[in-house]
Amino acid sequence: MKTTLHLKLNGRDAALEVAPHARLLDVLRDVAGLTGAKEGCGEGECGACTVLVDGRAVNSCLFPALEAEGRSVVTIEGLAGAQGGLSSLQQAFVQEGGAQCGFCTPGMVMSAAALLSANRDPSDDEIRDALVGNLCRCTGYAQIVASIRAAAGKAGAP
Repeated sequence: MKTTLHLKLNGRDAALEVAPHARLLDVLRDVAGLTGAKEGCGEGECGACTVLVDGRAVNSCLFPALEAEGRSVVTIEGLAGAQGGLSSLQQAFVQEGGAQCGFCTPGMVMSAAALLSANRDPSDDEIRDALVGNLCRCTGYAQIVASIRAAAGKAGAP
């Protein structure tokens, strides 16, 4: 038995047929075809699946899809610029070397987007605090912090 989930997905109204027990991560990847959010651990420990729900960073692997009913969900794909190019935050990750192997990058960027929407000029400690739920296996934290710091200085980021 499936039910229809109504939400705003990356700025557009969406109606998706989902199983009542589905996780948001699975709906995003398998139903909506948005594969940017990754499943790393499936236990909310790594942050690779981070998306924004009503502007708040959440682990989509733990978030019941039906809890997104009537809410706004933004994935890494939804951060793209008006012409489909990279957002200033994404561009900063490229320029500062914050994207290494790339597996953690969508989650890191989404956590950074939540931070920057609440705090346009975060300190390095505030950046690190915002990333506490995101793991990078390539040990790229210095470049990730530098990427977020660089994006914070740009008008219109994320």
